[in-house]
Amino acid sequence: MSGDLLGPIMFVCVFALIFSGYPVAFSLGGTALIFAAIGVVNGYFDWGLMLLFSQRLFGIMNNFVLLAVPFFILMGAILEKSKLAEDLLTTIGRMFGRVRGGLALAVVMVGTLLAAATGVVGASVTAMGVISMPVMLRHGYSKALASGVICASGTLGQIIPPSVVLVVLADQLGISVGDLFLGALPPGLMLATGYALYVFVYAWLNPDVAPPVRSDSSSDTEGPLLWSVLSVLFPPLILIITVLGSIFAGIATPTEAGALGAVGALLLALINRRFSRQMCFEALDETVKLTSMIVFLLVGSTAFALVFRGLYGHIWIEDLLQNLPGGAVGLILFSNAIVFVLGFFIDFFEIAFIILPILLPVAKLMGIDLVWFGVLLGINLQTSFLTPPFGFSLFYLRGVVDKVVETKDMYRGVVPFIGIQAVVLAVVFFFPEVLDLFVGEGTD
Repeated sequence: MSGDLLGPIMFVCVFALIFSGYPVAFSLGGTALIFAAIGVVNGYFDWGLMLLFSQRLFGIMNNFVLLAVPFFILMGAILEKSKLAEDLLTTIGRMFGRVRGGLALAVVMVGTLLAAATGVVGASVTAMGVISMPVMLRHGYSKALASGVICASGTLGQIIPPSVVLVVLADQLGISVGDLFLGALPPGLMLATGYALYVFVYAWLNPDVAPPVRSDSSSDTEGPLLWSVLSVLFPPLILIITVLGSIFAGIATPTEAGALGAVGALLLALINRRFSRQMCFEALDETVKLTSMIVFLLVGSTAFALVFRGLYGHIWIEDLLQNLPGGAVGLILFSNAIVFVLGFFIDFFEIAFIILPILLPVAKLMGIDLVWFGVLLGINLQTSFLTPPFGFSLFYLRGVVDKVVETKDMYRGVVPFIGIQAVVLAVVFFFPEVLDLFVGEGTD
C-alpha cells in the first residue's frame, strides 16, 4: 500500500465508522491506533510520534479556557433543575398569552433568555417542551408550529453567548472566547428576532394555528402580573448581564465568569427556596455527563489528528482545500456546505473536533478572519440541532412529548426555522460588518 494513500483512507474509514453508529470518540481513537499500527508495519509511521500524545493531552487538560465549559453547563443545569426556567415560561406566557401567537412569542423570548443564561440547548428544549407544549396544544395551537418554535428557540443557546459550543469553537480556532462571544451576539439576536417575526406574521395570517389565550381567572390583574414578571425576569437578567458584562468588559475571563454564573445560579435557587440536595445532585450529574462526553471527544480527536499528521494526511487535505475554485470564498462555502451536510448525521461537538483542525491551517494561510469564520460555523452548526434525521432538538423534544406530537409534525414545524437560520447565515456571510455592532474594531 502506498504511504500517500494511508491518510485519505484513514479519513474515509473514520467517517464510515461514525455513520455506522459507532461512538464518535472511540471511532476517532480506534482509527488512530489501527492506522498507526498499519503505518509502523509498512514503514510509513514512526511509533515514537505516539509519545507526543500524552504531551498534547496534558496541554489540553491544562487549558484554562476549557474550564469554562463545565461551569456554564452547571449554571444552566441549576437554573433548569431548580425550576427557575419553568417560572420564566409560566410568567412570560401569561404576559403574552392573550395576543394571537402570544404563547409561541413567549417561547421565543424565554428561549433567548435561557440561551443567555445557560448556553445548553438540551436543558432549554426539554424545559420548554415539558412546560409550554401542553399549554399550547390545550389552547388550540398547531402541533407543527408548537414543535418548531420550541425546537428552534432552544437552539439559540448554541449561538447566543455564553454558549458552550462557542467556547469549544474559540479554543479549536485559537481565538479569544470574548471576541467570539461579541461577534456571535448580533447574529444570535437576529435569529431570535427572525423567529419572533415569523411567529407573529404566521399567526396573523393563520388565526386558527395560534389563537389568543382566553383568561379563565379574574384574579389576573395587572398589578400581580406586573409584579410577577418583574420578580421572575429581573434576577436571571442580572445574572446574564453580570456574566456576559464581566467578559465583554475584560474584568473576568470566560472561565472566571462561568464560575461566577454557577455561583449566581446557586444563589438564585437559594433565594427562591428551590435549593435541595436532590436538585444539586441532578445538576452535578448532568454537568459531569456532558463534560465527560466533551473530554472523550477531545481525547479521540487528539489521537486522530496526531496520527493523521504523522501519515501526512494534512498535506493532502491542505492541497485539496487550497485548490478549491474561488480561493477564500470557495473555502468558506465548501466548509459551510460540509458542516451543514454532516449536521444531518452527527453531533455538533463531533463536527467541531473533526472538521475544524482540518480547516484551520488553510483558513489561516488564506488570511480569513477567524472570528467571522467561527461565527459562520457556529450559525451553521446550529442547524444540526434541527435537521432530521438526527437533529438533537428533535430528539430532546420527542423525549418529553412522546405520543402527543408525531415526528412528521416536528419535521414540518422546524423547516421554516431552518430557512431563517439560512437567511441569517447568508446575511453574516455577505455583510460581515454586522459582527461589529458590539465591538469597536471591524472583524473583516
